[in-house]
Amino acid sequence: MSKARVAMLKVVTAELSVTAAAAEYGYSRQHLHRLLARYRDGGLDAVEPRSHRPHSNPSATTQAVRERIVELRLQLSKDGLDAGPLTIAWHLEQEGHRPPAASTIRRILHAAGLVVAEPRKRPRSSYRRFAAAQPNECWQSDFTHWTLADRTDVEILN
Repeated sequence: MSKARVAMLKVVTAELSVTAAAAEYGYSRQHLHRLLARYRDGGLDAVEPRSHRPHSNPSATTQAVRERIVELRLQLSKDGLDAGPLTIAWHLEQEGHRPPAASTIRRILHAAGLVVAEPRKRPRSSYRRFAAAQPNECWQSDFTHWTLADRTDVEILN
């Protein structure tokens, strides 16, 4: 049960006044009055915290452009051409679309499952320490190539 629901129920059951509940649960009196109004209009479920996400985003990439990005990726890959975000953006621009940023194209490709992860770093578990358990157990050598005066190639070992 959320803190807002508990504070509102304390006021509804007359255990606490609005001022006392606001002080005890860390809300303002105005917020508790808003919660009470939501409770009267929609019941207990209306008291739960609401999302702050906007209802719409006018600058979001349209579904048609998203589908075209996926189509271009598949087509360019099939043809053996570069199918990266910058290339896809260039093709979109040639078709008359306003291309999204390369990072947005990359996110769309990731969401569609068209990007194969290729980590650049080795996992830490693959590191092998260069140390020996016993003295004289591990040896290291180094060599270099050298050309002599008579054009003979030799290897110098250290």
